Amino acid sequence: MHIWHKSSIRTSSGEGDFRHNKMNPVNRKPGETASPRCCLDASHQCTSTEGKSTYLRCCYLHRKEYTPKGGNHLFHTNQQRRSRVPSPSGRVDRCEASGREGDARHRLLLTAALLVLSFIAALCFGSTRISLLHALRAWTAGDRYDPDLRILLYVRLPRACAAAVTGGGLACAGALIQAVLHNPMAAPNVIGVNAGAGLAAVALMALCPASAGLVPVAAFCGAMAACLLIYMIASRTGAGRMTLTLVGIAVSSMLSAGINTLRTICPDSIYDANIFMIGGLSGVTMARLTVPALVLLTGMAVAMGCARRLDVLSLGSDSAAGLGLNVRRNHLCLLLLAAALAGGAVSIAGLLGFVGLVVPHIGRRLVGGAHRVLMPFCALGGGVLVLLCDLLGRVLAAPYELPAGILLSFLGGPFFIALILMQRKQMTHD
Repeated sequence: MHIWHKSSIRTSSGEGDFRHNKMNPVNRKPGETASPRCCLDASHQCTSTEGKSTYLRCCYLHRKEYTPKGGNHLFHTNQQRRSRVPSPSGRVDRCEASGREGDARHRLLLTAALLVLSFIAALCFGSTRISLLHALRAWTAGDRYDPDLRILLYVRLPRACAAAVTGGGLACAGALIQAVLHNPMAAPNVIGVNAGAGLAAVALMALCPASAGLVPVAAFCGAMAACLLIYMIASRTGAGRMTLTLVGIAVSSMLSAGINTLRTICPDSIYDANIFMIGGLSGVTMARLTVPALVLLTGMAVAMGCARRLDVLSLGSDSAAGLGLNVRRNHLCLLLLAAALAGGAVSIAGLLGFVGLVVPHIGRRLVGGAHRVLMPFCALGGGVLVLLCDLLGRVLAAPYELPAGILLSFLGGPFFIALILMQRKQMTHD
């Protein structure tokens, strides 16, 4: 027996009121079938001759699993079941949904607690250990020249804040790009978004040294140009996941060559060029951090608000269009948002890599693929990852330090290789 939602569903005959159209079994005469826009029979099997897009739309409307003839489930694992999109009327299996949401909520709280602990550890530990209680006493006593207090306020606090917002911004940008391109291997550093932002920022510093305050704007423009280039290649050529990844790596290499050219021609105009190329947080000040941090925090909040659209886009462009979503406009808006996040992060920390690749995949494992919980996890988990890498770089090599980008590359490189091997294995199996 069919279970229909009592929402208005526009059928192919143009009738929009559910009470009067033939999508409602009550209004059908004996022997009369439903509209051809619905392809679910009494056992919820696919009877459509109009293709997978029509069937996915009916599954979405009636909150059913994709079960075509032959029994091959699209959502065949618990992980994939957690990524299903709720029905437009909001009616879901309450027991199952409450259990999943409860687990995801608990893990988000644990991630938030880990972010707080990592932030406190980043303030306390480094080449020298600082007591927060001692610094607080100096602050309340009015001793503004206490060495521990000055290190805490002018060195470690800006650095910890920069690590938290940069990591969260890159992780959210990675999740957005993966959702738009339908490619789990896409990330800001992999497809050249970071390199585009870096080239624009370095060009501004080399050609107009007095315009250092416009570096975040230049980084955003470069990241947006790289995003649009990759999106144009993906939409016009229909490139597969592996091909798109290889094209992104080639684009990133060309943009990195442009950065190295400017470094060679104007070596004295680029501030901390080596740290910028590797990715690091040394020398960050509150004055330099304020504007990019506001951009990153606003961008992460907007990305969380776009969770519903991202869930619909995850069904595929055809299915999203069938559900009434303007796919092209939403793709461009989401790429604009990802470019703002990547550009803001690059203007602070340089070319940090693999944050936007590692964190979204960990988030899908821990909290599921629904973007209403994935985006908050990326904002929190990305900050945790960059904070810990920056802290380890300061502690392991004390009194010197390793830039956070080096440790992220050690972590992200093997992860990216494993992800490619998994994708190749899945393609061979399919």
